[in-house]
Amino acid sequence: MRVLFDQGTPAPLRHALVGHSVETAFDLGWGTLQNGALLAAAEAEGFEVLLTTDKNLKFQQNLAGRRLAVVVLSTTSWPRIRTATEKVLEAVECARPGSFTEVDVG
Repeated sequence: MRVLFDQGTPAPLRHALVGHSVETAFDLGWGTLQNGALLAAAEAEGFEVLLTTDKNLKFQQNLAGRRLAVVVLSTTSWPRIRTATEKVLEAVECARPGSFTEVDVG
């Protein structure tokens, strides 16, 4: 799956997503895009999952009909996320277009 990391998603997490292609919004020059524009750009470029720490996204965006799935991490803390990488990987692999999944990493 092609996965896009939003600004708050710790880059080292990419190593836990074995078998997936991971890019960051920052590396693509999308660091200043707001949620709607970021979702549109990600879809236009063929991303299948947006991995973010923005818990408000589900209140700000309607994902119905989107080709992109959103997976939200409960924290930006890499030490906490590192202990839950299998949960994150499972959420990414189960993500379906238009879905919104929250992962509580403790």
